[in-house]
Amino acid sequence: MDKKVLFEVCCGCLEDAVNAEKGGADIIELNSALFLGGLTPGVGLLREVKKHINIPVMCMVRPREGGFCYSEYDYRTILAETEALIDAGADGIVFGFLTEDGEIDLNRSKELINLIKSKNEKVEIVFHRAIDLVPEVLKALKELIDLGVDRVLTSGQKASAFEGRETIRKMQEFAGDKIEILPGGGINALNAKELIEYTGVKMVHASARSEMLDKSGLLNPEIFFGGKIDGKWNPEHIYKVTDEKLVKNVVDAIQ
Repeated sequence: MDKKVLFEVCCGCLEDAVNAEKGGADIIELNSALFLGGLTPGVGLLREVKKHINIPVMCMVRPREGGFCYSEYDYRTILAETEALIDAGADGIVFGFLTEDGEIDLNRSKELINLIKSKNEKVEIVFHRAIDLVPEVLKALKELIDLGVDRVLTSGQKASAFEGRETIRKMQEFAGDKIEILPGGGINALNAKELIEYTGVKMVHASARSEMLDKSGLLNPEIFFGGKIDGKWNPEHIYKVTDEKLVKNVVDAIQ
């Protein structure tokens, strides 16, 4: 590979961001609630992250779980949070709007992009994996190019990016240098290089997280604060943090 392949790490807290940079990440995507696929991070978190790391920070703007066709309340929240995150130093905004039938919501996308550019021309514009739900992915990709989106995150409309590598390859061939294709979903040190070589992408996205123990969550076994997975309560004593070694393993694999 002639050019360095960039590695973006999905982060949910300050510790994640610091570990990602230490492991060699080039960019982070900052979220809250990674278990839900990533929601908007707090402005306070972004400010702390910007104090502690020197690599670019893309900020997710997603007000709730459960899809990407938003109510007017959700949409107003997205606009307000986008402004606040840019004011706090976000280097990029990650978003996605769909209509009920799965098409790109062009009107809302254009309005948000205009807002971003009016706040700071240098802020990158990233469309997230909402594109994995559209009925015609190349049509949607063309629309994002026309809107001026810089990058699109995708698993190739499959459960993982490696499974979706054929579609990612087609997207990359279609996009050329007009928009960056960023594969994400199940990428690790074992499959990243093969995926890159097969698709021709120049950047990958992963979480690279390990489980940690918080013993306080075991103090009362009758108490659960979250929801259930397959009928079982999500354990309260386990949480995940970006693992510096796992990040480095991916970095080593793709260079």
